[in-house]
Amino acid sequence: MSKPTPISGFPEWTPAQRMIEQYVLDRIRHTFELYGFAPLETRAVEPLDQLLRKGETSKEVYVIRRLQADADAPGGDDQLGLHFDLTVPFARYVLENAGRLQFPFRRYQIQKVWRGERPQEGRYREFVQADIDIVDRDALAPHHEAEMPLVIGDALRSLPIPPVRIQVNNRKICEGFYRGVGLTDTEAALRAVDKLDKIGPAKVAELLAQTAGASEAQAKACLALAEISAPDASFADAVRALGVSDPLLDSGVEELVAVVETAAAHSPGLCVADLRIARGLDYYTGTVYETQLLGYERFGSICSGGRYDNLASSGAARFPGVGISIGVTRLLGLLFGAEALSVSRSVPTCVLVAVTAEELRPASNRVAEALRSRGIPTEVSPSAAKFGKQIRYAERRGIPYVWFPGEDGDEVKDIRSGEQVGAAAGEWTPPRADLTPLVS
Repeated sequence: MSKPTPISGFPEWTPAQRMIEQYVLDRIRHTFELYGFAPLETRAVEPLDQLLRKGETSKEVYVIRRLQADADAPGGDDQLGLHFDLTVPFARYVLENAGRLQFPFRRYQIQKVWRGERPQEGRYREFVQADIDIVDRDALAPHHEAEMPLVIGDALRSLPIPPVRIQVNNRKICEGFYRGVGLTDTEAALRAVDKLDKIGPAKVAELLAQTAGASEAQAKACLALAEISAPDASFADAVRALGVSDPLLDSGVEELVAVVETAAAHSPGLCVADLRIARGLDYYTGTVYETQLLGYERFGSICSGGRYDNLASSGAARFPGVGISIGVTRLLGLLFGAEALSVSRSVPTCVLVAVTAEELRPASNRVAEALRSRGIPTEVSPSAAKFGKQIRYAERRGIPYVWFPGEDGDEVKDIRSGEQVGAAAGEWTPPRADLTPLVS
């Protein structure tokens, strides 16, 4: 067999990195549950017509088919695709289970998703997302849009990562403004403005003319709106100063003021109103969010989402919602690449129980069982080598303690300090800081 090579875009972390990832996921999960979100996991595949009905995602979807077709099986497998985010499958789940859900329904999902985009630093084809959404029947109160940044701010603040800044906008502001200056294809205008950071204002102005039919004056007005940014409600005055009037614009400004002021009361400096944030997916209808990791801004958003009114709808049934997603793999990939995260040891083991002789291994096993029963991660030495070799084995793996069974009583050694004391497996407890690996 030839030496295998990695597949680009499908990360495989080391055990130490995986422990960091699990720690991060546990902290995020804990925060989500503090805010009352219930866990949910949906299937990995969705019908292609569902995956492709909203937004420009057709080039990113992985299609599912069997390698060998079964002539006797019903067709349809070739019309399935791996989900590229968790919002679309969640919307489908809500429609299928609406009769059994209590509204407003609050859920979190932490799952892998697949997206066929060009891999690069911080961008993968297979990655973990951590999502929260709130949906309601018929109408969703705007205050839920103000709650999203609070949850995400608390979740990310609980991690040993750089500070974040959540940039917020409201699609109603953009669409109302574009209507107010006379543009009819507001979706095309939104998609053009969404590319501002990638291609710059001059090319966005060209794109507005080409795709949205904007005149030079209209394109200039759209760019002026996108330049507005403020850490407080003063952005509203800047919008009004542009002299454009539209009821949808007024509604969006009012809603965004509430989001910014709520966030400022909870965590000053967390949110900033940034009117260039548009989010390219078509299903967003209200507040939209993007999150910058300070010091890593050039890599784009590590957490994004928004309000959607029509994604979960079928006939007369309508379930508007708001959601936001942390790109966990994206976040970790950037920090791993910068060597900005570490773990105190590469294995969960706290204690290695030495083996005096192979015929005495059962005695070492009993010690390990007693320690594990008290919640102390323990393994037994793989060989009855000289104690010096067993200690070096523990050192290489980062295990802080070695336990020596003895006829006249057991002893445990902290191999970092060299301190060795008598101990009983039913009583001895390591310091809390040594019990599990520490992430920093």
